[in-house]
Amino acid sequence: MNVAIYSRKIMKHEVLFFNRIFKQMEDLNWNPIIEEDFYKQLKQQIGLKEGYQIFNSHTDFISGIDMAISIGGDGTFLKCVSYVRNSGVPILGINTGRLGFLADTNTADFERTIDRIQKKDYTFQKRSLINVETQENIFGDRNLALNELAVHKKDTASMITVEAYLGGEYLNSYWADGLLVGTPTGSTAYSLSCGGPIIYPSCGVHFLTPIAAHNLNVRPVIVPDHIPITLKAIGRDRNFLLTLDSHSKPVKTGTEIELRKADFMINVVKFSENGFFKTIREKMMWGIDQRNE
Repeated sequence: MNVAIYSRKIMKHEVLFFNRIFKQMEDLNWNPIIEEDFYKQLKQQIGLKEGYQIFNSHTDFISGIDMAISIGGDGTFLKCVSYVRNSGVPILGINTGRLGFLADTNTADFERTIDRIQKKDYTFQKRSLINVETQENIFGDRNLALNELAVHKKDTASMITVEAYLGGEYLNSYWADGLLVGTPTGSTAYSLSCGGPIIYPSCGVHFLTPIAAHNLNVRPVIVPDHIPITLKAIGRDRNFLLTLDSHSKPVKTGTEIELRKADFMINVVKFSENGFFKTIREKMMWGIDQRNE
């Protein structure tokens, strides 16, 4: 089994964990294929031997990789998605962060998790992405977001106005610090802290959530994901920021941004006991009240 391994940073307390990972994979005759920069860290910090295969581009996922394992928080998972893209390779998230809505397991359960992967005791949950296009092709071929696109002001300057159109029909002009457009997966990310709704992952929708809207009666909107969305930001500054998940670019004021649902989905590894609502309850500590005991 060829397994792509990606993480961004090894903390001191994680050294033993990473040693265990590669020992268990060796025992199972799995073939780890390690992201190039992460491999350099592994050799330096845990003394990982030479000879492992590496990857450094999404083109390495076209064939020959059976599963990708993301070890870290949600930011690490999102970066892993940028490698996997439309290859169909499923992603298993192992959470080492503080919250981790995207990961389905953690370091303490790793041995059991790998055993279940070996026995194929898991399912895939499909997650949609947003495809973003601009006239100047600002993001090149990295124009996908699993969580959201954010249009927001560049610094502490005055707010911007974001015009939004759905299928060519005018929706609203948002006077705000910015606007988020995202997928159901992104509903538990930035949008959640802006008062956006929590959306079940399989719902075929996109959300529009304003960031610190000037008009208090402006609320998040949910729309079918087959409707294309067009945005145009206007402000006093010459530029604003456009962010796909955690990847940001400065954009000229007045630039039109076209958003559509991507024509493929990401396969996320899920275990039967970790349902969406169970994850929400645990991560957000719903029901943590003595009256419920």
